[in-house]
Amino acid sequence: MAQKQTSSLIDFRGLFRQYLSKWYFFVISVLVCGSLAYVYTKIKPPKYAVHASILISDDKSNSLSEGLGGLSSLFGAKGSVDDEIYVISSHSVFRQVAKDLGINVQHLVKTELLGSNLAYPTWPVDLVTPSEMADTLQGTIMVKAMVNKKGKADVEVIYAKKKIGEVKKAEFPISIQTKLGELTLTKTPYFLNNEKFKTVIYFSGYDVAAEDMSRAVSTDIASRRANVINLAIDTPNPDYGIDVLNEIIATYNKRGIEEKNQKSVQSAKFIDERLVLLAEDLNRSEHEIQDYKQKHNIIDIEAEAKYQSTKKGQIETSLIEAETNYEIVSMVAKFFKDPANAYLMAPTTLDNQGLQLAIKDYNELILRRMDLLNSARSDNAALRLLTEQIDAMRENLAQSIEKARETAGITVRDLRNERGKADARLGAIPSQERDYIDMKRQQEVKQELYLFLLQSREENALVMANAVPKGVIIDEAFKYTKPLGLSKKIILLFAILLGLCIPPMIMYLRKTLRNRFETRQEVERITDVPILGEMCIDHSGETIVAKPGNTSSAAELFRLMRSTITQFILGTPDEKVILLTSSTSGEGKTYISINLAASFAMMGKRTILVGLDIRNPRLSQYLDIKPRLGMTQYLASDEIKPEQIIVNVPSVKDLDMIVAGPVPPNPSELLLSSRIDELFTQLRKDYDYIVVDTAPIGLVSDTFTLERVADATIYVCRANYTSLNDLSYINELYDQDRLKRLSIVINGTAAKKTYGYRTRKE
Repeated sequence: MAQKQTSSLIDFRGLFRQYLSKWYFFVISVLVCGSLAYVYTKIKPPKYAVHASILISDDKSNSLSEGLGGLSSLFGAKGSVDDEIYVISSHSVFRQVAKDLGINVQHLVKTELLGSNLAYPTWPVDLVTPSEMADTLQGTIMVKAMVNKKGKADVEVIYAKKKIGEVKKAEFPISIQTKLGELTLTKTPYFLNNEKFKTVIYFSGYDVAAEDMSRAVSTDIASRRANVINLAIDTPNPDYGIDVLNEIIATYNKRGIEEKNQKSVQSAKFIDERLVLLAEDLNRSEHEIQDYKQKHNIIDIEAEAKYQSTKKGQIETSLIEAETNYEIVSMVAKFFKDPANAYLMAPTTLDNQGLQLAIKDYNELILRRMDLLNSARSDNAALRLLTEQIDAMRENLAQSIEKARETAGITVRDLRNERGKADARLGAIPSQERDYIDMKRQQEVKQELYLFLLQSREENALVMANAVPKGVIIDEAFKYTKPLGLSKKIILLFAILLGLCIPPMIMYLRKTLRNRFETRQEVERITDVPILGEMCIDHSGETIVAKPGNTSSAAELFRLMRSTITQFILGTPDEKVILLTSSTSGEGKTYISINLAASFAMMGKRTILVGLDIRNPRLSQYLDIKPRLGMTQYLASDEIKPEQIIVNVPSVKDLDMIVAGPVPPNPSELLLSSRIDELFTQLRKDYDYIVVDTAPIGLVSDTFTLERVADATIYVCRANYTSLNDLSYINELYDQDRLKRLSIVINGTAAKKTYGYRTRKE
């Protein structure tokens, strides 16, 4: 074992000599890696991180709205920061930014041998296209222009990987006719005179540019405790990134202001319509009073009826309030009944606190729907779900408001009944005075409602005049001074180190990548386990080669293995049980088990082959014998006797067999059964040799369980199949004496000599 341990140590001196002999390999590797790193630093320009941040303001925090009170609660809702992130990063916002900045046109200018730079905002050549092309183009047009020192250019237009236009040695301005329309190249004030350069212009539709921008720009919440959104973009041109982020914020704020104004416009429209109707009613009431006074020659009827009306003053006041409330509830109910108002903001001017809160929640849903309509398609699932929610909520609100209107009407009727009783007590008052009081009261109700709506209109106008953006800019877009990634020096240093590491890695991998043994000598170097012999590959296609009259190499090898086992492995006549296992399936364990058992039977010895690989039984398949009962059935039932599961192998005299049987759900528990011990006790009495085909030891622990009934264990390895790690594991089993009289059979080699038993080295 000392020799094995010494050989496992790393020979650093030998490795150094080996690497030194391949010095040219290291030189070439360093030169290649260094050159590639240099080219990489030239081709790939440095990227800079550009950041910006905004604070999402709360509409409810607007001091002006708090001061006014009325209209601020009429229409309004606060969206979450998550919703605002969705809005600010929506396709419609990015599309508008691409259109406003014109960044659907990207200019790359190449002036050196390697690499090109994003020319923004000073590009030497501009591309002019039809105005409608950017709106409809669903791809990217690439325009390559090679400009010589004389200012003439060779131009090539590519779309969908196909050339669609080309001109040679053309002077600016250059027009190119394509199937998509006429493209024109013009000089800009930044044109490189008397200098040869190459420019590549990428022209995309606004939708494509928006998609590209969505992949480049990232948005996230700075903190859950603060309504702050961070925007970031990594770009080789910081000016480009700064303009993009600032324009995104500007577009987002512009949309926010437009949305707020839209809410105010809807409110103003509703108020103006009601004011027109109330003004007509109020004018009509005033004219009726004037006509009544003139007709009945009444100068100051209020003074005349003051005494008589004192007692019912409180009733009249309550009635006015009730009727005013009824009018307001009726207006809101009419609003919800009108289909034209289906997805408009609803007024919340109700005296009922519960209905006020419900309408406020309804308005918040309306606002969310407006935001989604600006950024989502009509078939969007979220939009559809939100619309269904609004419809259901509108129906419930309409029912609740109708009930509130009925309740208000009942209150008005009750107060009118009380007023009637009071009027009856005032019978002394002339009917003229009573009529006048009624007319005056109606006028006061309408006038109060009219004044309320006038106030609301002024509040609404002030809100429109003082609309502030949603996003308060905390940090305008700025770039970090240091570029992202590693510096050029660090990249070159890493390349040199990599160049020094690659040759040893390749040399080591070439040596160790082959993780399977090929020859007996490799097995002997790794393990001290005795080797019974080598089984060469048999090309006859027969399952049983160990039979009388067969003088093939495979048959002779099994005879030699049999002799070695009887002479060196099984020491006494009482030692009969031989377990065969392997590391994994496919190493020939079952094949060798069958032929080893047949080889014992050729000696005239009563032999039985026991299939105890109950997880993957193969014996019956190999021998084409399918008995009714097997080992698993015997272990599972106390009523089955051993003789019921033993069958004869017709092709081999003196050879019996027990197949594994159906695969059980609990193989480990079955193998621990005492019936295993009882069976092998009986088999030892009836047979001279017992060959047991067990499960691969590298997959399951069944073989260790069966070690109690075995006298010897044969571990089958296969050349070019069994891994070197498995051989090391076999050596560990041998050193720990976990399997009785462990030995190895090498299967699948081309060897025809040097068979025999090698004793363990001490």
